[in-house]
Amino acid sequence: MSLKIRPASSCRYDQLSLGEVMLRLDPGEGRVRTARSFTAWEGGGEYNTSRGLRKCFNQRTAVCTAFVDNEVGHLVEDFIMQGGVATNYLKWREDDGIGRTVRNGLNFTERGFGIRGAVGVSDRGHTAASQLKPGDFNWDEIFGEHGVRWFHTGGIFAALSASTAELTVEAVKAANKHGTIVSYDLNYRPSLWKTIGGLQKAQEVNREIAKYVDVMIGNEEDFTASLGFAVKGAEDLKHLETAAFKAMIETAVKEFPNFKVAATTLRHVHTATVNDWSAILWHEGKFYESRQYPRLEILDRVGGGDSFASGLQFGFLSKNDPQLAVDYGAAHGAFASTTPGDTSMATQKEVERLMKGGSARVVR
Repeated sequence: MSLKIRPASSCRYDQLSLGEVMLRLDPGEGRVRTARSFTAWEGGGEYNTSRGLRKCFNQRTAVCTAFVDNEVGHLVEDFIMQGGVATNYLKWREDDGIGRTVRNGLNFTERGFGIRGAVGVSDRGHTAASQLKPGDFNWDEIFGEHGVRWFHTGGIFAALSASTAELTVEAVKAANKHGTIVSYDLNYRPSLWKTIGGLQKAQEVNREIAKYVDVMIGNEEDFTASLGFAVKGAEDLKHLETAAFKAMIETAVKEFPNFKVAATTLRHVHTATVNDWSAILWHEGKFYESRQYPRLEILDRVGGGDSFASGLQFGFLSKNDPQLAVDYGAAHGAFASTTPGDTSMATQKEVERLMKGGSARVVR
């Protein structure tokens, strides 16, 4: 069993993402409300997968996004270039000098510790990426002439505005037409949808997008909120994530037979810094589970799910194997949780060592 993936020789890029990339400002071990200094990173749910695939797995990746043509926009661009992700498709918007009409997004993020959970405070109103709209990218050129093996986007970008929702639909349709694998991370955030139609709009948009998705990523709560699925007895399964996910997928694939893969991470949160971690993947009627990472010690949990998604994509792009895909995803996501920032600082060798049960003993 495998996916029908375009050969690498016929494509300029192994993977392309569509999403907003924000400047992440991190107070380290402190709190945003009392910080006097911040470490700057770049981050974005969809883009993080491209960076992980490039830096950890040496895949050729690119991102479609937009920035204001000012110093902050070019700072985020510099982070993207440092990550090795191609910037050919960036859109630049004229700076109005004050940020009244268009801005670059900021994301203040606390890691959390022990009983204090992680906190994210986004400042993304009127951003350049949120104003992207259908027609801004020449998808026939990108998917057809240049060639892309795998396209990834998600529910965070689709929720930024009415126009990004329309652009996401346009993009997945075009990728689908050109034989590019489409993956989508549901990533339901009620705060993003509330001003553009709420839950009803979220389900309307996501159900349209879902028609063109090959690989759907999200837990049972994402499937319920974003796609409107309700599984009988779900309350009884509330604390049994594996069973709940299996029941949800068996329901979802009946309505969306185009889903070839569905996957999610499984986390049990003991504290902000100690989680049980694993993952599960469905492919063509069979479930595949990763090894367990019990009581995983967390330094920075933000981006762990995105690193899972990039590892999963690598498993299919390189080996076209569902078991390896969920194993790469779970191991890469676990590693990402041990380093600061939105993306992992792991190498492929480290991920593969962890997949085989490697320990944390010193490497000399």
